[in-house]
Amino acid sequence: MVIIENNFGDVQTYNNYVAIGSFDGLHIGHLSLIDKVTEIAKKNEGKSMVFTFKNHPRKFINPKNTLKLLMENDEKEKILNDKGIDILYFADFNEEFMKITPEKFIEFLYKKLNVKGIVVGFNYKFGYKNSGDIEVLKSLQKKYGYELYIMDPCTYQDDVVSSTRIRRELEEGNVCKAGVMLNRPYSIKGSVVHGRKIGTTVLGFPTANIEYNKNILLPKIGVYYTNVKVNNRIYKGMTSIGNNPTVNGKMLTVETHILDFNEDIYGVNIEVYFIKKIREQKKFNGVDELIKELHKNKVYAEKENIVVK
Repeated sequence: MVIIENNFGDVQTYNNYVAIGSFDGLHIGHLSLIDKVTEIAKKNEGKSMVFTFKNHPRKFINPKNTLKLLMENDEKEKILNDKGIDILYFADFNEEFMKITPEKFIEFLYKKLNVKGIVVGFNYKFGYKNSGDIEVLKSLQKKYGYELYIMDPCTYQDDVVSSTRIRRELEEGNVCKAGVMLNRPYSIKGSVVHGRKIGTTVLGFPTANIEYNKNILLPKIGVYYTNVKVNNRIYKGMTSIGNNPTVNGKMLTVETHILDFNEDIYGVNIEVYFIKKIREQKKFNGVDELIKELHKNKVYAEKENIVVK
C-alpha cells in the first residue's frame, strides 16, 4: 500500500477508484465501502484508494470539542493494508480544506488523483458546511466522468452502525457490542510505565500500567476480560479502568494483570483488547475483600478463550 499526502504525481498515471470518509474505527459500515472499492478497482484494472484525514474534522472545526477517537492512524493504515487497499491518501483537514466547495473537491479528485469511481456511504456529506451530498455527487457525475457507488447502511440489532453509536456503547461498557460493530475487539495501546506497585507489593496481582493516547476513547470505568499483545504474543488478561478506590487511588489508570506472565516489560508497548466486561468498579471493605474478588475475576478470565489472533 502506498501512502500519499501531497505527492499526487505518484498516482496520476493510474485509474483510481476511491472510498471517501473519516473512517474513525473502520467499523463494518466503513468496511463495506472498502470491500466495494477494492472490488470495482480490480474489475476495472485500476487502483483502489481511500481518501481520509490525518485529523478529525470535528476537532479542527471546534478545538474545544471533547470528541475521543476510536483508533490511531497507524492502526487505520494496518487494517487498510490488510484489506488490500492500493493507495491511502491522508489529507490534512485545515482551513483551506474546510472552505472547499463540493464541486472544487470533486474537481480536485478528478485532476489531482485521476479518480474514475467514487464509493461513499448513504449519508455522506462533504464540502464547505457539509453543503455537498449524494444528490450533488450524482449531478456532477457526467461532468467529471466518474462512476458512483452509494453503499446502504449496515445495521446491528435493528439500528445503523456508526462511529457515534460505537462510542456510546464503549462509554456504557458494552465492549461486546462495540466489538461486533467493529468486526474486532476494541483496543488501546501504550507504553508500560511505573505505577504505585500496589498490585505487586500488596495485592499479589502485578499489573502493567499503560500510558495511553489521551485522544483515544477509554471504555467505561470497570474491570474487563482482555487479551493482551506483548512482543507479538497474545495472553489472557484482566484490565481495570478506574482510580482504585479501595487503595485510595486518585488518578484514572489503565492497569492489566496478564495471566501466566512474569516478564519485566517497563517501557514496552503493549495492546489491550477489550473482550467482555467482568464487573463495575467498586470500593471494597478493605484489601482482603479486594484480593478475594481479584481471585474470582482471575478464575473468570482463565475460563475465557483467547479471541485475538
